[in-house]
Amino acid sequence: MGRLFGTDGVRGLANTAVTPELALAIGAASVPILAGGSGRPTVVVGRDPRASGEMLEAAISAGLTSAGADVLRVGVLPTPAVAFLIGDTGADFGVMLSASHNPMPDNGIKLFAAGGRKLSDVVEDRIAAALDSERPRPVGAEIGRVRDLDDGAQRYIRHLLSTVAAPLDGLHVVVDCANGAAAAVAPEAYRRAGATVTAINAAPDGLNINRDCGSTHVDVVARAVVEHGADLGVAHDGDADRCLAVDADGTSVDGDQIMAMLAIAMKEAGSLANNTLVATVMSNLGLHQAMRASGVELVTTAVGDRYVLEELNNGGHSLGGEQSGHIVLPAHATTGDGLLTALQLLSRVASTKRPLSELAGVMRHAPQVLVNVPVADKSIVDSESVRVRVAEHAASLGDAGRVLLRPSGTEPLVRVMVEADTAERARQVADDLAKIVAT
Repeated sequence: MGRLFGTDGVRGLANTAVTPELALAIGAASVPILAGGSGRPTVVVGRDPRASGEMLEAAISAGLTSAGADVLRVGVLPTPAVAFLIGDTGADFGVMLSASHNPMPDNGIKLFAAGGRKLSDVVEDRIAAALDSERPRPVGAEIGRVRDLDDGAQRYIRHLLSTVAAPLDGLHVVVDCANGAAAAVAPEAYRRAGATVTAINAAPDGLNINRDCGSTHVDVVARAVVEHGADLGVAHDGDADRCLAVDADGTSVDGDQIMAMLAIAMKEAGSLANNTLVATVMSNLGLHQAMRASGVELVTTAVGDRYVLEELNNGGHSLGGEQSGHIVLPAHATTGDGLLTALQLLSRVASTKRPLSELAGVMRHAPQVLVNVPVADKSIVDSESVRVRVAEHAASLGDAGRVLLRPSGTEPLVRVMVEADTAERARQVADDLAKIVAT
């Protein structure tokens, strides 16, 4: 049986894989492990607007209170807001109920430690192992209570605004809220920072989250930017921990380009710790080339924002993220924060008085081909024949290209990724490697 917790908590079809029974059990099991055993613990609980979130919120609150923890409900807020409020309220730990960019039938349970930090695999596995264990059951006054934090959204917005270096006066931005957790707070935050805001997909009804909108459908915000004559647009996912953008012409600006712009801005401001950007191995070669040209060191990690976070924490770096738009600024957040990212990007545009298209031009995407190769044994990537052929292609591409073979973590596939100076060359190398891997 695989791990209960995946790369971003427990996630699956609500009421089938992610059930109220499971939520109750996780809530009860997490208290003795995460509360630290000091006094009566407090747990922040937030959710995105999925209909199933109401059910899961009630269930996990029941589990937490049954173990003697007080629940501080913050309601519908972005994942990074919940992480922030854990630290801001001094809570012992927190829970976010969301399936991020997944479609509405899914939901998920994500746990944060004190301070709003992600749990390690070891701690998650301890909680999973304790689900069926007998635990003491407090009674009477020792049972936990549930109360609401009415000013959670305003606390989070004030925090976001405190990070903005330059007011956004004069900027017209379209924000696609994905009918998700950012629907109320994102437009307000951008307006209070000084921007003129047109909000789209900002009417969640519990069923329409991520439906043909948000960061997985950037074409929607692109059309709206052109239609409204806006300066740029930003798109969030269901729980608003990521941010992608489009320029005034509706051209997409991905996470790699956003990281490149922020790295250069932070270097100029003297706030890019160790003169280093952290990204995953899936970031485009163009990001490597742009950072090299700008005198910024690029450190790469395995795929997944948890690995980016580990490197940021271990190395004392100040900026990292993924091509998908999960970007972390440790000086202001313990996890990826789409609203924080958007505000830094908007502030950069406002302070330089340069259009996003010009700023994003610091990075040129290298043509990239990705092939998923079905295999019986994913260890084929370590075979002599594959390693030799990879080395040959890497040598022939030189600094103008890159080869990456990565076994899928969830499927019987090997992912072959090739970047080169031309799309034709990238395709030739990818097809050749795919044949070798498949044999």
